[in-house]
Amino acid sequence: MCGILAVLGCSDDSQAKRTRVLELSRRLKHRGPDWSGLYQHEDCYLSHQRLAIIDPASGDQPLYNENKSIVVTVNGEIYNHEELRKSLPSHTFRTGSDCDVIAHLYEEHGENFVDMLDGVFSFVLLDTRDKSFIAARDAIGVTSLYIGWGLDGSVWISSEVKGLNDECEHFECFPPGHLYSSKTGSFRRWYNPPWFSEAIPSTPYDPLVLRQAFEKAVIKRLMTDVPFGVLLSGGLDSSLVASVTARYLAGTNAARQWGAQLHSFCVGLEGSPDLKAAREVAEYLGTVHHEFHFTVQDGIDAIDDVIYHIETYDVTTIRASTPMFLMSRKIKSLGVKMVISGEGADEIFGGYLYFHKAPNKEEFHQETCRKIKALHQYDCLRANKSTSAWGLEARVPFLDKEFISAAMSLDPECKMIKKDQGRIEKWVLRRAFDDEEHPYLPKHILYRQKEQFSDGVGYSWIDGLKAHAEQHVTDRMLRNAPYIFPHNTPSTKEGYYYRMIFERFFPQNSARLTVPGGPSVACSTAKAVEWDAAWSKNLDPSGRAATGVHNSAYDRQMHAVPAKNIPAKMMNGLPRMMEVTAPELTIQG
Repeated sequence: MCGILAVLGCSDDSQAKRTRVLELSRRLKHRGPDWSGLYQHEDCYLSHQRLAIIDPASGDQPLYNENKSIVVTVNGEIYNHEELRKSLPSHTFRTGSDCDVIAHLYEEHGENFVDMLDGVFSFVLLDTRDKSFIAARDAIGVTSLYIGWGLDGSVWISSEVKGLNDECEHFECFPPGHLYSSKTGSFRRWYNPPWFSEAIPSTPYDPLVLRQAFEKAVIKRLMTDVPFGVLLSGGLDSSLVASVTARYLAGTNAARQWGAQLHSFCVGLEGSPDLKAAREVAEYLGTVHHEFHFTVQDGIDAIDDVIYHIETYDVTTIRASTPMFLMSRKIKSLGVKMVISGEGADEIFGGYLYFHKAPNKEEFHQETCRKIKALHQYDCLRANKSTSAWGLEARVPFLDKEFISAAMSLDPECKMIKKDQGRIEKWVLRRAFDDEEHPYLPKHILYRQKEQFSDGVGYSWIDGLKAHAEQHVTDRMLRNAPYIFPHNTPSTKEGYYYRMIFERFFPQNSARLTVPGGPSVACSTAKAVEWDAAWSKNLDPSGRAATGVHNSAYDRQMHAVPAKNIPAKMMNGLPRMMEVTAPELTIQG
């Protein structure tokens, strides 16, 4: 993923302003370490920090139409760019970049082209002929984007909060699936799927249709001109991503450039559930597997950096982002620039363990709709920013527009969890890939119970975080929390600890308003907490809070780790990761 920053209509075209925009753009350089670009037209500035995935040699940004009257800065991947180029025979393209089609589509269709794009993206387009501009964000919010307004009448748009928070009087999340037009000064939704209304669908379940839709989503994400791999936790979602990728990699351009043997990556505390399962899946699929270990202290030492990059104080997001942040650094060090990951399946199929308590199919479906709509504040934010912190791109096939359409049109009755019928969470997805003749995965992996990423890396990770927060947040501090943090008041010492760090980096009121809040159990929305009266007394985002469901629920066993026993692992003042022996990454020409 790249980093974009646009400053529009700031009434200042001086060299000092240009220098300031460059300075702010450099705050996003971690997202795009390969090249920097800045275009200025009077008092409008479009900057770009590039992570080169497609056409590394000539695809630098900003991008233009033929006479450079239309200028675009883009973060994203357009998977159908070749088809779109063919639909524009009268146009001449300057680069081979997948994003080069955007300026030309605008020339042909005006503002009404965004739904033609099959991919994930955030972009700002400036029409220098009248100084109008549009900005848009992909359907689900896989790419991060923020918009702000200055006292001078300027509009600011940035991939991350840190690009604009010091300059704007007010800023907020740019809503997914929306377009902002300077001509109207307002947003409008361009993504309007049937499921968005939360009406109950009725399409019968066909395992083969669902399987083919997912395979298509994975295959289109094999578009790359750089080395790549898959994130493999050993859970259902990432294992299916790895299996489908391994099955269809041969014969692709990616395989011809970099070899047909897939690389897989996993992170966890030594002895964690994910490491064992991922190792088994990797062996089954024949991937070159890289396994990274970290200690609880490694993770704790990285918390400040994680919060700075992820830009949230949400407890579950920070818990899960930290291992992913550490792993991304190791992956990038091996020369890999893109990974395919399994985010989104739990929201689409009701995979979180609290869905066991859904009272009926209507509530089940409406909760999945709420979860998908909120993804940009949770798992999409984690996957995007944890990897982008190290110049690594994460692609998420479960959040493909066409796949979501197929999955969310199913009668939700088939997604319901029914133990008496042998149907566990995400049964429809498991059944779709339960192929006896040509198996995708071992049966026990295909039917492994859901583990949230922050749990799967090792239960003592969360317990260690709680113990660390206990040492740094007193009872008195927590009692005074409603006065110190009246918005989204932290209810635990762990939440208070993260909030203190966040406020140090992002003290603006607008910043704290970008983070979601409300009660949650096992990653539920506040509405779903009502499904079980006991949950309101055990509000924790860990999957183990789903008492009576998780095999290692909090009410069955505890894994407390005294903070004093956490070993310090430091080297030259930096957190050090422990790595087991793994095959080196070899790029085959």
